[in-house]
Amino acid sequence: MPRTVTATRYVTPLREGGSLPAIIEADDAGLYVVKFRGAGQGAKALVAELIAGELARELGLRVPELVLVELDPALGRNEPDSEIRELLKASAGLNLALDYLPASVTFDPVADPAPTAAEASGIVAFDAYITNVDRTPRNPNMLTWHRNLWLIDHGASLYFHHSWDDWEARSQGRFAPIKDHVLLPWATALTEAGKHLGARITREVVERIVGAIPEAWLTSTESPFPTAEAHRAAYTTWLLRRLEAVPAFIEEADRARAQLV
Repeated sequence: MPRTVTATRYVTPLREGGSLPAIIEADDAGLYVVKFRGAGQGAKALVAELIAGELARELGLRVPELVLVELDPALGRNEPDSEIRELLKASAGLNLALDYLPASVTFDPVADPAPTAAEASGIVAFDAYITNVDRTPRNPNMLTWHRNLWLIDHGASLYFHHSWDDWEARSQGRFAPIKDHVLLPWATALTEAGKHLGARITREVVERIVGAIPEAWLTSTESPFPTAEAHRAAYTTWLLRRLEAVPAFIEEADRARAQLV
């Protein structure tokens, strides 16, 4: 589960992202890409990043190490950009970051080597499970680093939690957006990937990952639940019920792939 570091230096913003992530240096001398609690979708995006990233790791997929970052808003007091100063001020406390992968490049489905069928299928099945709408040819959210694929940017997954209406029923969805997945053309082993997912993601795994969500991210004024414990229980229930839909969303991905080839 994520360890905690303290930000010691704001290095540079990454303006490619709408939520203005940044590279920071921490007290362990490491460099990290920070997703700020005060940006965009706020704590919900961080919850999605944490849950998805740790689930991916459990499935054997490559994700940069996730860490919790303690941020003192004074870190940005000398930052000339007022937008960044306000963002740091709004993000005091715990934020989420990924290990910075130097010299990594965005995956290019045309120029880069094709992934294996097993890897492509595993990533497609994983994204269907977490309802990730943001792994498309236009925005693959994968990096090539040392000739391997690394998954990043899962803040758009688990989108049900932006509106908890009928959330239990929505866990059974087939996830039609999988038709736009950048790796779908290579995902020829989806049945096996679905079986692997169902075997690896157990109640124990889900409870451990959900239990790592900082309480402060679950107790905002926007929370529809009275306590952090109730909020965690809802995430756990959704993730476990989503496993019941594995046959349906694997069939949907297979159907979408058949229309491509």
